[in-house]
Amino acid sequence: MPGVTRLSVRDIRKSFGAHEVLSGISLEAQDGDVISVLGASGSGKSTFLRCINLLEIADAGEIWVDGEQIRMIHGSGRSRPASQKQVDHIRSELGMVFQSFNLWSHMTILQNIIEGPVHVLKRPRAEAVSEAEALLEKVGIADKRHVYPAHLSGGQQQRAAIARALAMKPKVMLFDEPTSALDPELVGEVLRVMRALAEEGMTMLVVTHEMSFARNVSNRVVFMREGLVECTGTPDEMFGDGASPAFRQFIGHFAN
Repeated sequence: MPGVTRLSVRDIRKSFGAHEVLSGISLEAQDGDVISVLGASGSGKSTFLRCINLLEIADAGEIWVDGEQIRMIHGSGRSRPASQKQVDHIRSELGMVFQSFNLWSHMTILQNIIEGPVHVLKRPRAEAVSEAEALLEKVGIADKRHVYPAHLSGGQQQRAAIARALAMKPKVMLFDEPTSALDPELVGEVLRVMRALAEEGMTMLVVTHEMSFARNVSNRVVFMREGLVECTGTPDEMFGDGASPAFRQFIGHFAN
C-alpha cells in the first residue's frame, strides 16, 4: 500500500532581485520519511525550507501539505498567498525549528510551549499544560519548565524549541540547521531527540551539516547546489560509489 504524501513541492523558484536562489526545486515526503537536505552555504537550502513554511514567498511553483495545495495569487511581479487563514492553518501543520531557537525570551519554557496550542489551536489551557509537560519530559528538560530561555544552555533551548513545535501536532517537522549554533558538546543531545522522533515515524525535512545524521537516520538525502537538486538518493547510494563528483567533493570537507 503506498504511503501518504505529507509534503509535495513542485518546481519552486525564488529570486532576490536579479539573483535566482531557487531554480526549480521539487521534492516529495511520504509519511515517516526523514529527508536530509545537504549543500554548501548559499545553495538555497534555508530559503527552500522558508518557502515551504511561507516565511518566504516563492515566485513560482506549487506546495501541497497533507494533500492541500497552498493557494497563491500571481501577478504584478509578486506572488502572495490567497488566504491568510489558509497560511495560518498550513503553518500549524508544519513544525519549524530554527537555527537560533527563536524562543520568546519573556516567557518561561512552559509558557513558550503552550502559547500556540492555547491561542492558535484554542486548546483548553489545562490540557495544553499537561501535553507540554509530557513533551518536556520527552525531550529531557521537564525540570526546566518554569525557567526562562536565557537560563538554559543552547542545547536545552533547542530541545525546548522542538517541544514547542511538536505541541502543535504537526504533520511534518522542518529543521533549519538545528545544531549549527550549538557548541560541539551540545549537538548530541539535540540529535538524540531528532533520532527518537524519526524512530517514532515523524515526517521530517532536515537542513543539516551533520553527516552522521544524514547517513544513519535519514532514509533519503538531497544534495542542493546553486539553487537546484544536484542529486538525491538513499544514504547508501549517496555516500557510496553512486554519488555525483560534486557531492563527493562536498562530503570530503567533513571527512577529517
